[in-house]
Amino acid sequence: MSTTKKVTVTAVAVTFGLVALSACGSSDGSGDEAADSKNVTLVSHDSFSVSKDVLKEFEKRSGYKVSVLKDGDAGAAVNKAILSKDNPQGDVFFGVDNTLLSRALDNDLFQSYEAKGSDQIASQFRVDQDKHRVTPVDSGDICVNYDKKYFADKKLAPPKSFDDLVKPAYKNLLVTENASTSSPGLGFLLGTAAQYGDDGWQGYWKKLKANGVKVVDGWEQAYSEEFSGSTGGKKAKGDRPLVVSYASSPPVEVLYAKPQPKEAPTGVATGTCFRQVEYAGLLGNAKNEKGGKALLDFLISTEFQQDMPLNMFVNPVREGVELPELFVKHGVKVDEPETMAPKKIADNRDQWVKSWTSLVLK
Repeated sequence: MSTTKKVTVTAVAVTFGLVALSACGSSDGSGDEAADSKNVTLVSHDSFSVSKDVLKEFEKRSGYKVSVLKDGDAGAAVNKAILSKDNPQGDVFFGVDNTLLSRALDNDLFQSYEAKGSDQIASQFRVDQDKHRVTPVDSGDICVNYDKKYFADKKLAPPKSFDDLVKPAYKNLLVTENASTSSPGLGFLLGTAAQYGDDGWQGYWKKLKANGVKVVDGWEQAYSEEFSGSTGGKKAKGDRPLVVSYASSPPVEVLYAKPQPKEAPTGVATGTCFRQVEYAGLLGNAKNEKGGKALLDFLISTEFQQDMPLNMFVNPVREGVELPELFVKHGVKVDEPETMAPKKIADNRDQWVKSWTSLVLK
């Protein structure tokens, strides 16, 4: 979230403690193929993070130097990767999720590779098993988060469900992301489509628009600028106490607070959640295929999977990985999130986004 599964890049680094990794594009034209073969580049969204010691251990063991190119919100990053697929910016792409997976596969973004350790990935996350073009890395739930203090001060119960969000009591309180440019924004749209059906989701969004929903470009802006409950939002004087984020966002507000509070200042409306799974793949025209394969193996290794929850605040997909106590204590487990079959997403996504854009943004 996964999770992630997700503020400007600088604000992400401050609020989420993300590791600032140097970005590296294609070769500088020096023709030094031997040097290039020792470098491997991961292209991802802005929220990718890994502990320095975990990354260094992989580099020491594998002999590769890893560079990370962060390319915006996940939706924008996927689109850029597709546009540059003939001359990719790196070797591996991480961060395409189940809402956009068919777009990446239909555009032949990835080549086949079955990562070592794939047999340890929980079966419900495995897709494309005949071609192995992508490897599941994490899962998370896209959900509305709320500012506990705001609702306590107003003596107003926070919303619990999609239905609650269109009630007059919550008018002008919600900020969400653009479904055409942001993966959490798209996930929230798909959650409403799953809840209300092909014929009902547009009517729901008409009500949500009438109730004052605010739409911004990406998660960073929504969460760390507009949302009153986040550390960044408080500094930016955000005035929206409801935001589309993740079920695992509350631990973030605990981990990086000084001093750490006993309880998270934000909560999760568990009746508004949509299950997200993130994948990685070896780019079709990767310059360092061997290094890219080693990097994919690393992303599903026990070491990386154990490191993810308190760096990217997403759930591991590898079976048997123990979650950190803080992540479990302050995160929210969603037992019945909305889901949607990949084929249904593929068949309807583009038209739904087009209809949503016409309905909500115009």
